[in-house]
Amino acid sequence: NSKFGQLEINVGFFPGGGGTQRLPRLIGWGRAKDLIYTGRQIDATTAEKWGLIDRLVAPENLEAEVTALAETLASKSPVAMKLTKQCLNQAMYSDLASGLTFERKNLAVCFASHDTQEGISAFLEKRSPKFTGK
Repeated sequence: NSKFGQLEINVGFFPGGGGTQRLPRLIGWGRAKDLIYTGRQIDATTAEKWGLIDRLVAPENLEAEVTALAETLASKSPVAMKLTKQCLNQAMYSDLASGLTFERKNLAVCFASHDTQEGISAFLEKRSPKFTGK
């Protein structure tokens, strides 16, 4: 039932806080310009098709879906999650060569972590890992 848009133009200003920078990177320049210039809204189905949202969930299933996603994310290594987030953020704002260099450095840090050793051991022993964030 959600609606999405950049409505600022309708009241005389523009989307600050990175709206003019992040939205075009996410959905493309043409679509971003359309939403920002017109101040129109799109429905959830269109937002999913454009890559603005990852999935559609019926309102009655929202809490269960959010809880399941949170549990999935919380089960992962905090070390790997942090480094992954840094690499993805770096990729957004750098060229490929710089991003790959950054990724290689973070991969070395990750492989040296206790969490990676625990994850590999758990995989080989066919058990769930017990990550500690170290």
